[in-house]
Amino acid sequence: MSASLFSAYQLGSTSLKNRVVMAPLTRNRAIGFIPNELMATYYSQRAEAGLIVTEGTSPSPHGLGYTRIPGLFSKEQVEGWKKTTEQVHKAGGKIFVQLMHTGRASQVNNMPPGTRILAPSAIRLSGEIFTDTAGMQPYTVPEAMSEQDIQDTIEEYVRASQLAIEAGFDGVELHAANGYLIEQFIGPASNQRQDRWGGSIENRLRFPLTIAERVVKAIGASKVGMRVSPYGVFNDQTPYPELEDTYSELAKKLSGLNLAYMHVVDHSGMGAPEVKPSVKEKIRKNFTGTLILSGNYDVERAEQDLLAKKADLIAFGRPFISNPRLVSKLEKKLPLRESDPSTYYTPGAKGYTDYPLD
Repeated sequence: MSASLFSAYQLGSTSLKNRVVMAPLTRNRAIGFIPNELMATYYSQRAEAGLIVTEGTSPSPHGLGYTRIPGLFSKEQVEGWKKTTEQVHKAGGKIFVQLMHTGRASQVNNMPPGTRILAPSAIRLSGEIFTDTAGMQPYTVPEAMSEQDIQDTIEEYVRASQLAIEAGFDGVELHAANGYLIEQFIGPASNQRQDRWGGSIENRLRFPLTIAERVVKAIGASKVGMRVSPYGVFNDQTPYPELEDTYSELAKKLSGLNLAYMHVVDHSGMGAPEVKPSVKEKIRKNFTGTLILSGNYDVERAEQDLLAKKADLIAFGRPFISNPRLVSKLEKKLPLRESDPSTYYTPGAKGYTDYPLD
């Protein structure tokens, strides 16, 4: 019998009740960068998903580039996240935290006192970013990371992963997509270093692979995934000639670490270039663990890709915002409720926990 979107699945050491993943969705509700009761309600409302992956959560004070995003580096944040993991588990769900360091995708007005905006190279992002205190502002020019900065940041990822387990998470997803810090090292548009962290494919992959290796050692391979976005253009990433070779090599090396999963996001449904089937096929061939595909899926296409063994799990993003019980709706083929984009990133319950649970 072929795999169905609604069949159980064993992801590393985590048993999932279905193959639907709630994709990470930035929602900016963490006042003071600390997870709260409102967030716990939001995630527990969506515990029908086989796996929830949280919004991007910074492993470092230096990675808090957006307003009101959560962190996972302090005792207060661990205690705050415990509310979410306890409620999700009580509702029968499983949840990984996505560790996201914003790197150069940041603005000084968003940052806590005493922090620095760090990146592989001192190249400022184009465009503007929202700040609570000063409205839209140009991105800040980042500092090029020293060798010590890189080592300190790797250690922050390791520590955040350990704190994730302490907070009750089932695992962690390393965010190496969408032009945040890990992808800033992978892509030559943002990484113009001349040392062992830049230049060749091997050097540009050193940062993600070192983090993955160290995190696996700290909490176990079965609790670690990585999200990637080849061909993505968010945060000034641009395709480059050796892109497919880069992701083929990354997949091979992550497979050698026995990582629980790779999560490939395709934002072509939102206007970005398509993630070419060829790179997805190369990742599938070179990575022997679980593959999650994400990007504008409906049930029919999800079932087709599972049947064709293009993926093992399928992630849904925006539909989860306005349809807390999305899995039931998909299975029963019920119409989906539209979400309100004006409340995606605003503080408070409106457009967050107040969507009907039917």
